[in-house]
Amino acid sequence: MSQTIDAWLTAARQRLEASCHAHDPQDSSARLDAELLVGHVLQKPRTWLYTWGDKTLAAAAREQLEPLLVRRCEGEPIAHILGQRAFWSLDLEVNASTLIPRPDTETLVEWALELPLLATARVLDLGTGTGAIALALASEQPSWQVSGVDVCLPAVELAQRNARRNQIKATFLHSHWFDALSGLFDLIVSNPPYIDSDDPHLVQGDVAFEPRSALVAEQQGMADLKYIISQAPAFLNADGWLLLEHGYQQAEAVAACLAQQGFVDIDTRHDLGGQPRITGGRWPQIRLA
Repeated sequence: MSQTIDAWLTAARQRLEASCHAHDPQDSSARLDAELLVGHVLQKPRTWLYTWGDKTLAAAAREQLEPLLVRRCEGEPIAHILGQRAFWSLDLEVNASTLIPRPDTETLVEWALELPLLATARVLDLGTGTGAIALALASEQPSWQVSGVDVCLPAVELAQRNARRNQIKATFLHSHWFDALSGLFDLIVSNPPYIDSDDPHLVQGDVAFEPRSALVAEQQGMADLKYIISQAPAFLNADGWLLLEHGYQQAEAVAACLAQQGFVDIDTRHDLGGQPRITGGRWPQIRLA
């Protein structure tokens, strides 16, 4: 039986809406997910679907779409199904080895690009994952010397592929935080694990399919944040900056840790939902006692 693109999208949206509540009660992206699946199979942009929705969807396309739709109905992230995710101005390959880049992290990129750094600044992205933050910064400031590290070797290889995919110059290394690094940086950024192991969100939505090691930290999610803050001064130039993504409820604790360590000009930026999400500070020229 023939079916138009619009008819398939309507039926797919209904199936997704019926299934998503069990996976993520706040997921309202059913129509978008359906459009992304069709666009992926037909190799067409979403804008094309709006114009040509009355076209018949070929049987071969429907056969390709059905298992993809089933995977999404079972809660698998749309980024994993498609194998890609847009971040900043980039098209990134994604897989199950690391976190899926999220729009809220672009707040960190925006803040970093506002900083008064040298044209040849050395920049480090700790726990780089897909390379999203490092590559976004390098794409905007190609004269910066941008490096990213990750303890997960498949993530490092993924970031390297994404650099080639987007034709961006950046260096990615296998390292547990600072262990394989030397020299000083003008900016250190990180989106480290910051979720408490008891957080109920770990079994909901996309997070349930992402590596726990990239999500969960000890000490109610603060362990890695505290470690980075304690070690960063040894790797920062005078007037260098440290910017950290964290949970919405951790801003005050992160700011307090930065102040205790000796950072100044500490501030917090809010994400797209208005939640405190990025906290950072400057390492002063004169180290405080």
